[in-house]
Amino acid sequence: MTRDGPWIVQVLTLFPEMFPGPLGLSLAGEALAEGRWALETVDIRTFAGDKHRTVDDAPFGGGPGMVMRPDVLDAAIASAGARQPALPLILLTPRGRPLTQARVRTLADGPGATLVCGRFEGIDERVVEAWQPDEISLGDFVLSGGEPAAIALIDACVRLLAGVVGEPRSLDEESFERGLLEYPHYTRPRDWRGREVPEVLLSGHHERIAAWRRAEAERITRERRPDLWARYDGQMDEGAALVGRQDKKEDVR
Repeated sequence: MTRDGPWIVQVLTLFPEMFPGPLGLSLAGEALAEGRWALETVDIRTFAGDKHRTVDDAPFGGGPGMVMRPDVLDAAIASAGARQPALPLILLTPRGRPLTQARVRTLADGPGATLVCGRFEGIDERVVEAWQPDEISLGDFVLSGGEPAAIALIDACVRLLAGVVGEPRSLDEESFERGLLEYPHYTRPRDWRGREVPEVLLSGHHERIAAWRRAEAERITRERRPDLWARYDGQMDEGAALVGRQDKKEDVR
């Protein structure tokens, strides 16, 4: 997909000073300086109506912690949407769908994203009902707020933008791109602490090297991520069955 300008991300947060943070360094930082992507932060506190800029309150029904107020967050989201109406709205939350490489690629192919970073015990559920954001989680653990998750999501997307990674072909062999974890890598020295580089990688035989890498990726995925392996194995079985059905049709002809 082509876009008229840079990939744009808006971050709604109580701590705008946390950005760009690590996103201002390395590949993401270079791409930001080159204008390949743009970062806009929205300070949620500026939409509070009182002199203390209150953004949270005690939860109805009791319980520990505080909850982000719906009126304040609603105003912040509305303002961000008015500035960038084409961007999908995403809420970083532990109860969201797990972030996948496929979702990252879809976001990177689009115009950008508006990210809402929750804090405290979370945000008032009525905001979720009213705006219906795409709820995304980095995994089965809890962070102090959505900001670290937002940084991770942005980094994952930015590295897929055209011209950010020097060798685009390297993206095709990374973990999750083909449903497998990545194969092991080796570099100089050839012998390190008595551990030698696998001989096949020194053979110069490209087909053997490709076969070894695929076998290692399958082994590692099978051992470390049974969930990924089951999905990959099922897809391979479906592919083989499809080829078999096509072959039978050709035989009939």
